[in-house]
Amino acid sequence: MHQKNVVIVEPGQFETDNHYYPRALNAQLHPMIKHFLSLGNDRIAERYCHLHPEVDRDAVIETLSSPIKYLRWSGADLFCVSNDRGNRKVVVIELNSCPSGQKSVPLDGEYDDQSGYRTLLERSLVPYLKKRTLPEGDVAVLYDKNHMEASGYAATLADLQGKPVFLVPFHDKDPDPPARFNDQGVLSIRKPDGAWQPIRAAMRYVTQKPWNRIPPITRTMIFNPILGCLAGGRNKMLAAKAYDFFNGKMRGTRLAVRTPETIWDVPKSSVPLYVERLGGVAVVKNPYSNAGQGVWTIINQEELDRFMAIEADYDRFIVQSLIGNAKWSSRGAQETLYHVGTVPDKRNRIFVADLRFMVGSSEQGFFPVAIYARRAPSPLAGELGNDSSTSWDMLGTNLSYKDGEGRWQTQTERLMLMDNRDFNKLGIGLDDLIESYLQTVMATRAIDEMADSLVSTKGKFKFRFFRTVNPDDRLVDEICRLPST
Repeated sequence: MHQKNVVIVEPGQFETDNHYYPRALNAQLHPMIKHFLSLGNDRIAERYCHLHPEVDRDAVIETLSSPIKYLRWSGADLFCVSNDRGNRKVVVIELNSCPSGQKSVPLDGEYDDQSGYRTLLERSLVPYLKKRTLPEGDVAVLYDKNHMEASGYAATLADLQGKPVFLVPFHDKDPDPPARFNDQGVLSIRKPDGAWQPIRAAMRYVTQKPWNRIPPITRTMIFNPILGCLAGGRNKMLAAKAYDFFNGKMRGTRLAVRTPETIWDVPKSSVPLYVERLGGVAVVKNPYSNAGQGVWTIINQEELDRFMAIEADYDRFIVQSLIGNAKWSSRGAQETLYHVGTVPDKRNRIFVADLRFMVGSSEQGFFPVAIYARRAPSPLAGELGNDSSTSWDMLGTNLSYKDGEGRWQTQTERLMLMDNRDFNKLGIGLDDLIESYLQTVMATRAIDEMADSLVSTKGKFKFRFFRTVNPDDRLVDEICRLPST
């Protein structure tokens, strides 16, 4: 069952065993990761510009060092790929507006128990807690999954403030949630004694349709606001458009967010046409799902038929080129990409692996927070056989799944830590990490700029404009509205 009760987290309650996977606690951070995390933006920009003399140096520095408005915390899922000419690069698969990651990172030092939890909160959230425009109230952490990290953030935030923090479950379809917003957009939470307490600021780890219970713009500071989710942090449809707009703006600098070829606003009935256009091999996505849900890899007619038989919650889909092996990736208008994959194991098997890269942002710009990787369950096939049941097993890397009772579980056996044992299996180096960081930062900036375009000069969410750039009435109907909007 879901946790229903609000918990008061006092200072001094952070326990490493409660907020990290046992594997992470028993691992040592790889020296290359430690070196990368120590570089700083100036050295990263210098190295990137040295390897990419075609880019505008000033644009690289500004991209890394200037603050943003809304998405001060994000995490990208990235693939290291190559093309048919052997040119290696990093591509963005999606960006998350409240990403997991802290529990999967080995501690950097014996006495740094809070590690990335403290780094993110101290630099990205705490400086904003004293803003005069915030309403009176306390501080909370809202969550609907990943209790391990949500409670870690609450305990760290209590230590940083020297005051208690409320840890508040806020689940989709809860008939009596312990959190609510008033007409002015101020959040209140129901304390254990039943009294309602106003909240001036809240960290949000609410991931499942968060827009149906949290308004896009609120007086209570939400870290990150739902606006970031709708603009692309939990909306793959608008994320694709945000990247396109960003790349157009940055064309003269030679900087760009790299993604698989993406076709958006696709009605379900038209999906087979676009799959055929990509050579019969493609990825179809529900634009508003996360944690590996609502993603279909299609490599043959049987898998396409299986997708067409489902009942969809929304009206529009995304179709993307599928990154597979060199002999069976999608072939669209852009270049054909295939997975670099892991270093072959003792049985010469190569696995698809992604990289989750979490970043934070402050008034001084971006900084890396956490890195980990995940591999697919089954090895990548060199040739496609007649077995259609293995497509997702070869290509799906997400660790989250729902058990028979609807609870979120994690397949930690496929987690690849940035430690001395797992990192070398990924076959990536320092320049891949720098490229991954730049791609994550640019994707975050693109979505932040899209979010800004959704806000009127009076600070209101532009519902009509949102409907034009994201023409899916079912999604618009789900968005929580205050009376003033």
